[in-house]
Amino acid sequence: METCQVNKDIHVFGLQVKTFPKGIGEAFDELVNKIPGGFNRPYYGIAYMENNQPFYFATAIETYDGEAEGYGYEKFVIEKGTYITELVTGWKEKTACIKDVFAEMMKDNRYNRSTPCIEWYKNEHEMICVLKTK
Repeated sequence: METCQVNKDIHVFGLQVKTFPKGIGEAFDELVNKIPGGFNRPYYGIAYMENNQPFYFATAIETYDGEAEGYGYEKFVIEKGTYITELVTGWKEKTACIKDVFAEMMKDNRYNRSTPCIEWYKNEHEMICVLKTK
């Protein structure tokens, strides 16, 4: 595992995957097809538990103020800070294993358990699993 420093909040927008874990691909396809530029911008998966219910949001980075509202999507903020990271290459062939990567990362005592798990889709081949530290 590596660590990285995010120096400013990352503003993203997207939609909830209500059939999680099914439906993730379709949600990202909707974003990629609706937003100009396809995979020319980073995309993020944001997952957390609330009242023993899993929540997952497929999101894209906001490139200008008001972009989320223009598309009718929800806004989120990935907070600045220090993060634990793990690179997954060829992620499209490894979607069933991503939960295992996070499970291993969550054993790290630095992980802030009150923050969401984040999947950072850098491009169509590289995805980084990201957890905020305490």
